[in-house]
Amino acid sequence: MPASLSELQRIRAQLETERFPSVIPGGRPRALHELDAEERAALEKKRLSEYCRTAYKKTKVTRIEERCTTVCQRENSFYVDTVRAFRDRRYEYKGLNKLAKKQVSQAIASGDIAEIKSAKNREVLYDSLQLAHKCILNSFYGYVMRRGARWYSMEMAGIVCHTGANIIRNAREIIEQVGRPLELDTDGIWCVMPASFPENFEVKTTNPKKPKIVVSYTNAVLNLMVRQNYTNEQYQTLTDPENLKYETNSENSIFFEVDGPYRAMVLPASKEEGKRLKKRYAVFNEDGTLAELKGFEVKRRGELRLIKVFQSAVFEAFLKGDSLEECYASVAKVADYWLDVLYTKASNLSDTELMDLVSENRSMSKKLEEYGSQKSTSISTAKRLAEFLGDQMVKDAGLACKFIVSRQPEGSPVTERAVPVAIFQAEESIKRHYLCRWLKDSTLEDFDIRSVLDWGYYIERLGGSIQKIVTIPAAMQGVANPVPRIRHPDWLHRKLAEKGDSRKQRKIDSMFQKLPRASTMPSEVSSMY
Repeated sequence: MPASLSELQRIRAQLETERFPSVIPGGRPRALHELDAEERAALEKKRLSEYCRTAYKKTKVTRIEERCTTVCQRENSFYVDTVRAFRDRRYEYKGLNKLAKKQVSQAIASGDIAEIKSAKNREVLYDSLQLAHKCILNSFYGYVMRRGARWYSMEMAGIVCHTGANIIRNAREIIEQVGRPLELDTDGIWCVMPASFPENFEVKTTNPKKPKIVVSYTNAVLNLMVRQNYTNEQYQTLTDPENLKYETNSENSIFFEVDGPYRAMVLPASKEEGKRLKKRYAVFNEDGTLAELKGFEVKRRGELRLIKVFQSAVFEAFLKGDSLEECYASVAKVADYWLDVLYTKASNLSDTELMDLVSENRSMSKKLEEYGSQKSTSISTAKRLAEFLGDQMVKDAGLACKFIVSRQPEGSPVTERAVPVAIFQAEESIKRHYLCRWLKDSTLEDFDIRSVLDWGYYIERLGGSIQKIVTIPAAMQGVANPVPRIRHPDWLHRKLAEKGDSRKQRKIDSMFQKLPRASTMPSEVSSMY
């Protein structure tokens, strides 16, 4: 924690002056020294966390250190050998995938239905295999830094991660000279390039089996950068195991691969000023199909289905329209539809459809008693399931908690308003008893799910997703709010007001561009003196 030792001592001195409730109801309040060691430690930790959150706006200190280390591949070449073997096998499957695509085209041209089906199955198989090898390669350095790994090596993981970050950083610097980087990832970079930029070059050969070779210009430039800056000039390969003789050569197994071009890429915005959302994007192929989707709720298990359905529909709407205004107008139609569903309290949906739309499903990785005094919607749901189903139903780990958020008790945090969905399938008398108990309203008579739900909570959840995907990106691109019912955050509203203020004096650097001063005066100017 960021607090110093003196601050911790002041907090301890303050706690010594306080009194704490007795273990026995109605008993004498206890002093700090009368508490158990565990209670005292938990109390100090809680009070110190509250102090750090107030004084420093954080409870953890992240320290970044750059260290140098060397991993001798002569001693153990397992890492490099394994990664190279996986990479070479992936190249084999990629080659088979290209061959399968050609066979699909040939089968379509011949019109043989059985051959078309067989060729498409091979294409899916080889594409899945090469993607599986890609995922293993990308996660291999993460595996070796796990302490329980069979080949644990924090040094090797750090070297791989640091080298990869430097390569991506250098690639971004090159791309910024001709295009614009959109998203940096651990193993690649997404960017937009000018339409006039050269993409591929065809080199004709005298080989009849391969009359031409296609060379990607962008790929060649990036691979040249890697070759010049990241080649190991003293890599040693064991040639004589008996006499332990090694052959020294230059080794570089890092290559860029260019994917695309793609039709569109959708990037969300953060609701907080000055922050960006990482590893969240949707990429579309030229034919409108989804090429890659990463980080959004639609891919996560247990998330609110309302958000998932909205995101599934809204991404396709970004492909419509011939201008920014038309694009956001089509996107706004999707957002307005789901907002209407909530504002009308789902009057056009059945109870089953509504329950499926607004319920959340979370799994508890530990047993209920292991969570102690922690608070969350899933913990509250598990406790309430135990009340009317029995403790035996929630004693094991991995419990699936499906719940909705109720309107009552009003003013309580969301964690205390989680209601298990299973109660709505119980008998009427049991449902009445427990809903009155959980909602803390003994006069409650309407037990319909539409009366129980906190519609404001779900409108806020959907509105947050609409802000990140639709309204804030539209405002950043100079488009008026396409969904007026979802207002901009205060910081964005203030920024737009300052930008549109005609009476505010503009900065000189917004009208002029600074150029480097010439080292020598022009001859016309120097001749005047």
